Amino acid sequence: MKKMDRKLANRYFKERTRYMIIYFVVWFIVSYGVVLFAEPLSGFTLNGYPFHYFMGAQGAIVTFIILLFINASVSDAIDKKYGITDSSDKRLRRGKVINN
Repeated sequence: MKKMDRKLANRYFKERTRYMIIYFVVWFIVSYGVVLFAEPLSGFTLNGYPFHYFMGAQGAIVTFIILLFINASVSDAIDKKYGITDSSDKRLRRGKVINN
């Protein structure tokens, strides 16, 4: 049984991959970019702390948590766009039995 049209599946994974690349770029900038440019960024302050220190202590963690929520929201929107919903997923899984 064919679950999803191949062209549709390729577009779906291409769109998902594009967003994952964007998330990794943001992750890289927040993780390493701030460290690499710590000295020029030390002129900025956030909550009274130098920007690079704040990002290392709290900003990176907050950014990653925000990325998780954005990823979940965007993923749900993409799933809806391609017709992947909980009900369709259950329909596709109906009748399948996992044999161990």
